[in-house]
Amino acid sequence: MSKILSGVYAASMSVLKADLSLDIEETLRHAKKNLDDNGVGSAFFGSTGCGQLISISEKKEFLNALSKTSFKEKILIGPSCNSLNDSINIMQHSIKKGFQNFLIMNVAYYKNDDNGVYNFYANIIKSVPEARIVLYNFSKLSGYVFTPEVTRRLIKDFPKNIVGMKDSTGNLWDNFKAENFSMFVGSEKKLLDNLEAGGAGCISATTNFSSSLARKVYDDFKNKGSSSESDKLKAIRTAFDETGNLITALHTLKSLENKAYANLLPPLELLSKSKKEELVKKLKKLGALTDKNIAA
Repeated sequence: MSKILSGVYAASMSVLKADLSLDIEETLRHAKKNLDDNGVGSAFFGSTGCGQLISISEKKEFLNALSKTSFKEKILIGPSCNSLNDSINIMQHSIKKGFQNFLIMNVAYYKNDDNGVYNFYANIIKSVPEARIVLYNFSKLSGYVFTPEVTRRLIKDFPKNIVGMKDSTGNLWDNFKAENFSMFVGSEKKLLDNLEAGGAGCISATTNFSSSLARKVYDDFKNKGSSSESDKLKAIRTAFDETGNLITALHTLKSLENKAYANLLPPLELLSKSKKEELVKKLKKLGALTDKNIAA
């Protein structure tokens, strides 16, 4: 039986060059810090990794480089393509490079219903039968809310392939249960609650910043059944949420220590000066940021 997915995953950021092409070396360096230092997994080319904005050829080139590292077990790959054939293309390339676990959102832009969503995943599995898929429930971006009915149908028909869900919409994480199915939340605000409800952990954008603390909350719960650090972790996430855009907030903050993070593909752009200063102020007050994190 394949290993059940669990733990804390960073929805890993993509670092770009000045010409806005993917900086493979810097993107790997960023992810390896979480993987090496904090024992946190990485989900590549999801929403936070700007997967919809990065070309297929760049994704493949990155996967070639990623495959040469020692990290395979704690990696999720997001195809992030509306095209079914492009999704299959990237997934087949990933399988060849040794990656089997995927985080896949349903097709965006076009209106989805349960049958359409079912058929999208069924066609992927038909072409990539080795794939282990974490469903990505994020109605804010996809326009579709996963229902218990379609989720159970997918699990029933493809028990070896549908292995979990990242619930960023929030309608299923605390009430949906299935055997050998890993329920992740998309925000650290719900990490402890999810673990208490029998969930698997979180796959989160702000874990790029707070990975060590998120991992501590997870480990504390596994060892003691609770965590005194959960409130601080929630407050950090709230500070980012209040900027209005998690991706640009993360890039703005990380650019204070490494200017490469300031490169963003349109339509994304860095926070305004006032929002940046407010975020820095909040994080310093929480003890989550010091002047050492900010380059001169």
